[in-house]
Amino acid sequence: MSETSKENQKEYRVLARKYRPKNFDDLIGQEALVRTLKNAIESGRIAHAFMLTGIRGVGKTTTARIIAKALNYTGADGTAGPTTGNTDDCEICRAITEDRHPDVFEMDAASRTGVDDIREIIDGVRYAPTSARYKIYIIDEVHMLSKNAFNALLKTLEEPPPHVKFIFATTEIRKVPVTVLSRCQRFDLRRIDAPTLSAYYKTICGKEGVSCDDEALDLIARAADGSARDGLSMLDQAIALSQGDVTAQKVKDMLGLADRGMVLSLLDYAMKGDCENALSIMDDLYRKGADPSVIIGDMLDLSHLLTKLRAVPHAKTSLSAMAREEMERAADLASKLSMPALTRIWQILLKGLNEVNYAPLPQKAAEMVVIRLAYAADLPDPADLIKKLKDGSASMVQMSGNAGTSHAPSPSAPVNVAAPSPALYDTTTNAALAAQPVAVPSAQPITAITSLQDVRSVLEQAGYVALASQVYLCVHLVKLEEGRLEFRAAPDAPQTLAQDLTKALKDATGKRWMVTLSSSVGAPTLQQAQIAAQEARFAAVRKNPLVKQVFDTFPDAVLKNIHTKQ
Repeated sequence: MSETSKENQKEYRVLARKYRPKNFDDLIGQEALVRTLKNAIESGRIAHAFMLTGIRGVGKTTTARIIAKALNYTGADGTAGPTTGNTDDCEICRAITEDRHPDVFEMDAASRTGVDDIREIIDGVRYAPTSARYKIYIIDEVHMLSKNAFNALLKTLEEPPPHVKFIFATTEIRKVPVTVLSRCQRFDLRRIDAPTLSAYYKTICGKEGVSCDDEALDLIARAADGSARDGLSMLDQAIALSQGDVTAQKVKDMLGLADRGMVLSLLDYAMKGDCENALSIMDDLYRKGADPSVIIGDMLDLSHLLTKLRAVPHAKTSLSAMAREEMERAADLASKLSMPALTRIWQILLKGLNEVNYAPLPQKAAEMVVIRLAYAADLPDPADLIKKLKDGSASMVQMSGNAGTSHAPSPSAPVNVAAPSPALYDTTTNAALAAQPVAVPSAQPITAITSLQDVRSVLEQAGYVALASQVYLCVHLVKLEEGRLEFRAAPDAPQTLAQDLTKALKDATGKRWMVTLSSSVGAPTLQQAQIAAQEARFAAVRKNPLVKQVFDTFPDAVLKNIHTKQ
């Protein structure tokens, strides 16, 4: 290439700059914002300060420039007023677009955060604009201003001269003081949905004369995550990579994305407990260049989709997350999975994604997540377990544990459902469960109830294990006689404890019981009495000369338990 041709060659402008919206009609995905601003400008109800907030790449700074041009529009002959339409025929608007008009100041608060920078604005607002209708100050990333800078701006922002307008843009609206927000009209720019972005990118490809299949555009739109600028940057890169023929496979290779069909198969095998095929797909995706965290993220996205399809089966016609054939597969898989299983998948993948992101070996961490999914596939639903326990169909629970064809352990032996330790119960969250009988191993029956411990034992033998635990933890006995129980409840006791005890004791003894609450102090709870007895034993043991000598030698030693030699 000759030197002359090099000089004549135009500098390339990236798509995000080349196709930056120039007026309200060019903005995509912000219909509410556009409608409000158009109505305000057309009716003359123009605020003195605007606050634009939203994620990166949705058009905050672009909207600020469009507002500046719309308010300063004078037309080709210089006599027109503010407009909501095209502004290309206005010399002032062209100067604003090219960032060279002296009456429109654009400041980056990330690099100019101090009071001195704001003082320049305060000193300048008193002077009228040189040629435009309004002097406009655009402050990008306004949340980066210091506290003193915000305070210095407050008075001017509250009562600016009529020829001054402020337009602020930020991605961190919560960091902007309320005193500033209350002086501005706030506009939240929405995250742009994937179908809208895909259609927008298709229009740009047509203008650029580039061939790009719909699946590739959908992949870019999903990866953009609601940001038009991010997607345009990826599209720019894809065009350069593909030399004008953008395909889905090239976009996947460029972004390190996993094939959605393969990820769906991976999740399907994992939920069947088929570790061998699931790990084989993981290896295949890794060899093709898919990032492990992206794979787990896609599985998380699919689990969300499956849950939506399970909750609302007919929603598959309105979802555009994948191709029609894959959507049918996803709907079929969702119909085979219960809601508790889908919730468990989500929790495992959500925790696993964090592990993969921070693991020194992400691929191995991702494989561990898949194995965890496979081995959790055959876990019974909590609702089914509770139903079996409630029906008292058996005192034994069979756990299958069959979670994989090549790595499956042998079925575990039946496990006795014994009464758990009272300390394992949460008296505030298990109140409903406490009133339900549970099958427990047989014990020596209680013939007469003479103590609170007898009450607890009777409830355990009748299957009211959780309620017996609440008696252990929460009941301060005031009075006990045949057919009558009076007690003071601990502060964390369930509100229905007295009613539950009345019903359970009648069921356990076959006699009518009157259970009432009292305001008397009552005796210590069984738990408190047990702790006090243990502390008394510890105190007695500490008096032993040999034990005392040990503590004198090792002052930091702690007495944990006492074992009596048989």
